[in-house]
Order: sequence, then structure tokens, then C-alpha cells
Amino acid sequence: MKENTFGKRLLKIAVYAMLVFWALVVLFPFYWMLLTSIKSYGSYNAEFIPKFFTLSPTFENYVSAFSAVPLAKYFLNTVIFTVATTALMLVIAIPSAYAFARLEFKGKNLLFLSFLALMMIPTELVVITNFTTVTNLEMRNTFGGLILPSAASVFYIYLLKENFEQVPNELYLAAKVDGTTDFKYLMKVLVPICRPTVVTVTILKVIECWNSYVWPRLITDDPAFYLVSNGIQEIRENGFGRENIPAMMAAVVVISLPLIVLFLIFRNKIMAGVARGGTKG
Repeated sequence: MKENTFGKRLLKIAVYAMLVFWALVVLFPFYWMLLTSIKSYGSYNAEFIPKFFTLSPTFENYVSAFSAVPLAKYFLNTVIFTVATTALMLVIAIPSAYAFARLEFKGKNLLFLSFLALMMIPTELVVITNFTTVTNLEMRNTFGGLILPSAASVFYIYLLKENFEQVPNELYLAAKVDGTTDFKYLMKVLVPICRPTVVTVTILKVIECWNSYVWPRLITDDPAFYLVSNGIQEIRENGFGRENIPAMMAAVVVISLPLIVLFLIFRNKIMAGVARGGTKG
């Protein structure tokens, strides 16, 4: 009995040691980014062997991040793009998921299978098609051209559909007997019940939009429409130069901070929503 207890404790210690090790591996790049951002240009270049701490932190790099390039403008553009795209995605995804989960119409299964098949298409092919379409519509260097191609997501429709189907069908039948419309049932009953998954989808879309790089880089060549992710290249080439790594790291910290805070606040809802949305029954 004692040997069995000792073996369980040893296994538990080994598991926690492995988790701590991987946590350090994952968090180290963030620590190094933050540490580099508070080092002066001179002290950073004077380090022949990188130091894992600094005795003379400085915040001048953060001042430079907002003065060398219009980083505040990039933030505003990104907020507009993120909010508009996420809102439009929810307007499309929630009713679509509800239709596939609750409504009966001819060809529903075939249509949903076709939707899932779209997930198998390489992103590069979709980008080429979207670029041609947006260019032909003369929507380059506009927020409309940035937003529309990212407004719909098959994955989020699938995730919401799976979650909606977990709600007992008796609630839907009872609501219909009471004369409740499908839209009212969706907004008053289904969405509140499935709020963790809806919140998760919203947060994941916000992160996706905030980190978007390839599409904004292709469709915009006007700095007035640059996002923070695309502004990094301008920061590197026109702002601080390729050698001023501490100033670049300060800009990256500023850009990354909103997402880190968002994840820390809603991490439990994200985990619960993904787990609930991917479980049937």
C-alpha cells in the first residue's frame, strides 16, 4: 500500500515538473521580449553574452514606439477592423448555425457537408480569389475590403452548430407551442444558454483579426489603413531601423498586450466554450 502511494506521488511530482518545464519554455519568449524592451540601445548592443536581467531599466523605447511611427493610428485601425469584422461574423454565424442545428429544409445535410468541405481548401487559394474580387470591386485600401473577406467562418458556424444541438429539442418545441418565433427563441433562449461558446467564438475571432497579417498586407498599401501587425514592418524599416531591437520589442509588447490581457480575463470561458462546443450529447 505504501509503495503504491509512493508511486502515485512520484508520478504526480514528475507530471508537475514536466508542466512547469513546458510553462517556462512557453513563457520565456514573452519574458525575453519584455526584458529587451526595457533595455537601452547602448546596453543591449554592449552585451556580448545576453543577460537575463537588467539593473537599469528604461521606458524610452515605449516613447519611441509612439513617436517614430503612427502606432496610435494603427491601433485605431485595428480596433475598427476587429470590432466590425467580429460583429459581422456573429451576425452571419449565429443564424447560420441555428439553421443547421434546428431548422429542417431540403438539402440541409448536403449543404452543411459542402460548408465543411470548404475548410479543406488551402488558404492561399482563397486569398487569391478574394484579392481578385476585392480589386475588381475597387475596394482596395478601404475598410470594406479589409473586413468583408473575413466576415464568414465555416469553423465558427460548425462550433456553434454543435453547441446548439446539445440544447434539448423539447425547449424548442415548447417555445413553438407558445407561439415564439425562431428568431426570438434564438436570441432569448438558445444564445443565453450557449453563452460560453458564443463568448469563446467572439474572443477567438478578435484574436484572429488582431493578428491578421497576410490579407491586410496584400489589400492595403496605404499607411492610413495599416493595422498593428502590418505596422511592424514599417516600424522595422522606416521607424527604428533593423538594428534597434529594444525599440522594436517595445512596439511588439504594446501590440501584444491587449490580446494577453483579453486571454487572461476570459481564459476560463475560452476553455469551457471550446470543450462544450466540441462535445456531443
